[in-house]
Amino acid sequence: MGGDKPFGPACAGVPKEGADSFDGMAKDPVATAASNNPALSTLLAAVKQAGLVEKLTTKQLENGSFETLEKGMITTSGSGESYKVNDSANVVCGNVKTANANVYIIDSVLMPK
Repeated sequence: MGGDKPFGPACAGVPKEGADSFDGMAKDPVATAASNNPALSTLLAAVKQAGLVEKLTTKQLENGSFETLEKGMITTSGSGESYKVNDSANVVCGNVKTANANVYIIDSVLMPK
């Protein structure tokens, strides 16, 4: 999916070096990487509040329907740099590697149904 490099319009805003750069995030587990990156800090706050830090493991992005942690369903579709989640949220920076997961940043919040 999109090769090995991060893709999407928001990726340009990621610093070139430091803990919050792509290289820096690749060395850290996803929870640590998120805490170093302002774009992911909201995600991390929600994940910590929900007690799900240890649940963030490698989830490869594929087309299909997937059960979420609260037993709802999400659908992913598209290819290359035009990925959508639930036909409404666009992936704005995808394939961000961390030590234990690939992160896909979307441009809207998905609310549980």
